[in-house]
Amino acid sequence: MKKERTNVMRLLDSLEVQFKEHTYPADTALSGTQVAELIGEDPGRVFKTLVTVGASHEHYVFVIPVNSELNLKKAAKAVGEKSIEMIKSRELLPLTGYIHGGCSPIGMKKFFITTIDESAILYDAIIFSAGKIGFQVEISLDELHKAIDFSLAELTG
Repeated sequence: MKKERTNVMRLLDSLEVQFKEHTYPADTALSGTQVAELIGEDPGRVFKTLVTVGASHEHYVFVIPVNSELNLKKAAKAVGEKSIEMIKSRELLPLTGYIHGGCSPIGMKKFFITTIDESAILYDAIIFSAGKIGFQVEISLDELHKAIDFSLAELTG
């Protein structure tokens, strides 16, 4: 039987980006810490993708460890905004093409300025959604730079 591939995985393959895939049983969104537990990984190494809107009405993507909360002031500073706030849940799918629990910084309908929490440098690779509930990709920051442009900043605490 052929293994299921997500659009994120196909995009990474087409760009010749090296990654590992992780799957877990789920048909509804789980918390990030539940996902980390199901795939047997440190929650500090498993990241969640958050979509925000700034005072300028520009959208931004922040990728932070699942066991952390986004500090809105630090996030705004990282992207040069006066303030930012989380988008409403109902806006996620039309804006990104992803549903809650399956949002990936790779392969959104449109590219948004993306910032990853600086704690990512503590790991050889980080793990985040492969664009569908039940699927995660593990990728080094160097390899991730082949797929998307991003910066690192302190985003939590």
